[in-house]
Amino acid sequence: MKKYVCSVCGYVYDPEAGIPESGIEPGTAFEDLPDDFVCPLCGVGKDEFDPE
Repeated sequence: MKKYVCSVCGYVYDPEAGIPESGIEPGTAFEDLPDDFVCPLCGVGKDEFDPE
């Protein structure tokens, strides 16, 4: 699974780790994140993420 990087703040979403504290289980592909997902650091939407 590919990692995705926030183009605003540089946060890297790693699907193998997920974001358990936000209810995103490890193994959740970026494509499977909810449409209302926002960057946990800066709050921008999925459309601001690019494949690493």
